[in-house]
Amino acid sequence: MAPRTPPTDPGLSRRDFVLTSAGALAGAALAGTLARPAYAVGGSDTLRVGVIGCGGRGGGAVMQALRADKGAVLYAMADVFPERIESQFKSLTRALSSEENNTRVTPAQLDVPPDRRFSGFDGYQKVIDLCDVVLLATPPHFRPAPLKAAVERGRHIFCEKPVAVDAPGVRSVLETVELARQKKLALVSGHCWRYSARERETFGRLCEGGLGDIRATYTTYNADGWVEPKKRKDGWSDMEFQLRNWHYFAWLSGDHIVEQAVHSIDKNAWAMNGALPTRCTAVGGRQGRPDTPETGHVYDHFSATWEYASGARGFHMCRHFPGTPTDNSDYILGSDGICTINGWTKTHEITGKNPWKSTHPGNDMYQQEHDDLFAAIRAGKPINDGVWMTHSTLMAIMARMAAYTGQAVTWEQALNSKERLGPESYEFGEVPVPPVAIPGKTKFI
Repeated sequence: MAPRTPPTDPGLSRRDFVLTSAGALAGAALAGTLARPAYAVGGSDTLRVGVIGCGGRGGGAVMQALRADKGAVLYAMADVFPERIESQFKSLTRALSSEENNTRVTPAQLDVPPDRRFSGFDGYQKVIDLCDVVLLATPPHFRPAPLKAAVERGRHIFCEKPVAVDAPGVRSVLETVELARQKKLALVSGHCWRYSARERETFGRLCEGGLGDIRATYTTYNADGWVEPKKRKDGWSDMEFQLRNWHYFAWLSGDHIVEQAVHSIDKNAWAMNGALPTRCTAVGGRQGRPDTPETGHVYDHFSATWEYASGARGFHMCRHFPGTPTDNSDYILGSDGICTINGWTKTHEITGKNPWKSTHPGNDMYQQEHDDLFAAIRAGKPINDGVWMTHSTLMAIMARMAAYTGQAVTWEQALNSKERLGPESYEFGEVPVPPVAIPGKTKFI
């Protein structure tokens, strides 16, 4: 069957889609059954949930949202590609009807007839119009605009990380985050480690002085590859080809240090208790990634150093080298000892003046994000992860900027950068691919 090219939407400009203006409820749970729901829609106890972005992460977020609240109903779906909507809907239907399905979710919580499935670049707007809670799981480039639209319409939000790929996107999100705070809307981030019980316990201890003064942090996100790229098919425009390989194009993903390693960079920020770095230097390159059209122009390794006013340093390494060991470890050095963390191996311990080791049984951090979100909505006590999730995104972006250009980049430079990644309009046509960045030649904008 020949691939179907989605229709173009020539009327939707970048200005319409991306705002470029300059400008904890930890472990939350409701205590007992409420006589009257704290949040109701149309006089009922239903929370209409919409998903924007129907890839694998979108499907996972839907199931977690439905498990989190018996009154949550998937009500609308959007994706640029209509077949992704249909595929995800079928997968969800199978999951809810299978014998293995967790009894916390019922088939009645899936209510998305064809007229509430929206494809195209503007489909997100229709989902936001219809729903009470919005799950944002698009490629990172497409997060600032739906986030802004959802908050303007008074919607509660789960937003995957990172929240942007460039400084204009970051500035937009910071403005949106403040509006969400003013409107008392819940905004939960997809930085899942912030919802891991062991990480909360450990980083809470660090932020309370368990290591004394923090002198240095070192985190890794070393992987043996990324999502398998897709070769171009006949009939695919540049836009479709890049969207289907979005990880490999910096305008869509931000490069792997922003899209993926931001998890570990966020733990650097967490250990520093939210202190902002003053500047960043970094190196990176494209050593093992094959030079094929489907692998785009992104790097396959980075190493970054952030400097702080206190004299502390934050260090990070990430890479995609097939055939090499993977590692996601965190090391925090303080005046009173060293903390070693690896969430996957359940390592959470401090050595030194005040030795300690976590004995917490752990939890499902992905589920906890949604449990906390929906409990906050019901209780009328909104969580807003917005500031720290955006600052962690900017830390990753400034590291990419420093590596691409070979220059030291200050926080102010990164935040006020005028570089906008991506095309000026969203349509299924030509989208030129920038050359691979060369430090010392690629300019900071």
